[in-house]
Amino acid sequence: MALTDEPAANTADNTPGENVDVAANLAHVQASIAAAAKAAGRGAGDAALVAVSKTQGAEAILPVIQAGQQLFGENRVQEAQVKWPDLKAANPDLRLHLIGPLQTNKVKDAVALFDVIETVDRPKLARALAREMAAQSRQPDCFIQVNTGEEDQKAGVWPEDADAFVALVRDELGLNVRGLMCIPPVDEECSLHFALLREIARRNDLTELSMGMSADYETAIQLGATLVRVGTAIFGPRKSYP
Repeated sequence: MALTDEPAANTADNTPGENVDVAANLAHVQASIAAAAKAAGRGAGDAALVAVSKTQGAEAILPVIQAGQQLFGENRVQEAQVKWPDLKAANPDLRLHLIGPLQTNKVKDAVALFDVIETVDRPKLARALAREMAAQSRQPDCFIQVNTGEEDQKAGVWPEDADAFVALVRDELGLNVRGLMCIPPVDEECSLHFALLREIARRNDLTELSMGMSADYETAIQLGATLVRVGTAIFGPRKSYP
């Protein structure tokens, strides 16, 4: 799938709506994660929350940081560059995940800013990341995105190509591949896609699974998610960017 240029990010801070208590929402999501893990016979810390702050400005993110959240996810490199350098400088324990498609012309900026890149999905991108990581002497962790639904409009390596791609990225290029990531089709049973991702990870000796969002993270935890990506359940409705 051809990727278009990212639109410019809006530099204005967006504050949460007056009726959105992000700290309370965060606590509710954390409790739900712990309950889902317990129900699945897993430890409370076996599934970590990535708070998805895309389209949210720094003023909306700060209360979530102050409530103790340390893992955050952003979709666009340009948008993240507006708000995260200062937030990370003030909060050095934060870890920032890139969870949206990455263009090769944004690789330099992504390697410099993000701690985890969850959307490695094609050889050209993997090779560009390997070169840039060597140039910067910085190696963010990586996840390989698998297009479990084989949707033409969606990024990700197709399931039948995943094993060979893992071998290329991890064994040939030497990237630090922690696990796999997927976004199931909205009109299909998510559990089937989570189970497929789990099986691909198992046969490639990968232990990390980034799967599950606001609507389905409890199901993802039941099927082995180690990271769940939750945005609207914490921040409320997304803000609009031009």
